[in-house]
Amino acid sequence: MSKHHLLALSALAVSIALPFVLIAAGQEYLIGLLTRIAIYGLAALSLNFILGYGGMVSFGHAAYFGVGAYVVGIMSFHAFQNSTIFGLSGSDAALFTWPLAVVVSALAALVLGYLSLRTSGVFFIMITLAFAQMLYFLFVSMERYGGDDGVIMYNGRSFVPGLDLSNDLTFYFVCLVVLVLFMALFSAVVRSRFGAVLKACKQNEARMLALGCDVRRYKLVAFVIAGAVAGLAGVLNANLTEFVSPDYLHWTKSGDLMIMVVLGGMGTIPGPVIGAGVFLALEEFLPAIMESMALAQYKEHWRIVFGPLLIIVVLFARGGIHGLMFRGQSNGR
Repeated sequence: MSKHHLLALSALAVSIALPFVLIAAGQEYLIGLLTRIAIYGLAALSLNFILGYGGMVSFGHAAYFGVGAYVVGIMSFHAFQNSTIFGLSGSDAALFTWPLAVVVSALAALVLGYLSLRTSGVFFIMITLAFAQMLYFLFVSMERYGGDDGVIMYNGRSFVPGLDLSNDLTFYFVCLVVLVLFMALFSAVVRSRFGAVLKACKQNEARMLALGCDVRRYKLVAFVIAGAVAGLAGVLNANLTEFVSPDYLHWTKSGDLMIMVVLGGMGTIPGPVIGAGVFLALEEFLPAIMESMALAQYKEHWRIVFGPLLIIVVLFARGGIHGLMFRGQSNGR
């Protein structure tokens, strides 16, 4: 067994055991942090698929995260109000609302991706940013669903037969299972012929065009897959907080996801998850550390400290944290 696989199994074992350790230590509140890491790890993983493997620098990826969250939030709102939307009754059933959210997120990615991929380079970056901000202001304008204040899921988390998602430990393991499944799925896709073409398009798009490859079609398929998975991450995050806000779609959220990918390691499977874990752990603990160092007045500006750390990683570890851990290992692992 390789070092990579051994560490992966060790990380999975720790992820399974850690919540029980926290409960035994009386630190149950940190289970929420672990759940956020799993959710944002999934969202960062989806962005990495188009950024790390496809070379598509999307600064509007949070749009699909937010769309997925809003579909679940709106359906829960109508279930609470006992009303309908587009002829559909509101629902809290995960087996209905979660796939619906993924499909809507995929359709949004299909439309915006089709338009965005007609450009390239900095124009692609700007148009993805513009579309995301358009969706952000669209949801801000929806006064019925709280507008800028967002919408509360008054009925609580979605209903899954045989599972009590209101239990934080159960919900954590649901998120962990989803994350592990999609890590395995993306690993398989990256190693497939589709993944090989996608990576080749990133390395030399002109040559792939000369070979007769429909580059735009491959990129669009990847874009839709990434949007659908980001939508699923948004679904899980809405259920975690039992609240949905337009901030989920803001460009700063896309920036956070990009930081997670870069920090952990682009073009790798574990990298985005590692980046999400480090980013969210610093967000949680760095303010407290700053306060203990008599820097309490700056604790809300913890990114002042995080920024230089990120610059150091980018300058001295081109493969991110994953690159430091697995020097000499091939991409896609």
